[in-house]
Amino acid sequence: MSISDALLSEFDREMATTRRVLERVPDENPDWRPHPKSFPFSHLAQHVAAIPGWVIVTLSDTKLDLAAGAGNDYRPRTTAQVLELFDENVRQAREAILAAKDSDYDVLWSLQMRDHVIYTLPRAAVFRQHMNHLIHHRGQLTVYLRLRDIPVPSVYGPSADEAWG
Repeated sequence: MSISDALLSEFDREMATTRRVLERVPDENPDWRPHPKSFPFSHLAQHVAAIPGWVIVTLSDTKLDLAAGAGNDYRPRTTAQVLELFDENVRQAREAILAAKDSDYDVLWSLQMRDHVIYTLPRAAVFRQHMNHLIHHRGQLTVYLRLRDIPVPSVYGPSADEAWG
């Protein structure tokens, strides 16, 4: 089994779960946040929807310079718009994973800010970080849902609102 084949199984499961969470984000009150230091609801949802796109950059280049700007415009968007962004990022990330050879995952990849290298890791490790980052923020979204009294979908098992997904 190739590395891509192994990663795709997990990627597909996590993306399906993430989509179920994103579907619950309300269009009303997109600037709501549980704390002044927290992301607004719509911003957090857009961030989660954008993360699968990071896989594309990771597998197609050897670095990302944050000073160049990520191109994210976090103005409030509807849930439909967030899902459209998510679905497109997932589609393109899946294509990038399918096209990658095992040796591509050993290539070093760097996150930097201009000339300052924040870290350099093999692409396989960076892919794992992206997945962990998405799962972390998806968990935050489920807390936002609960605090707004919106039913939380099943993630890794039943929630208080929904049986196994």
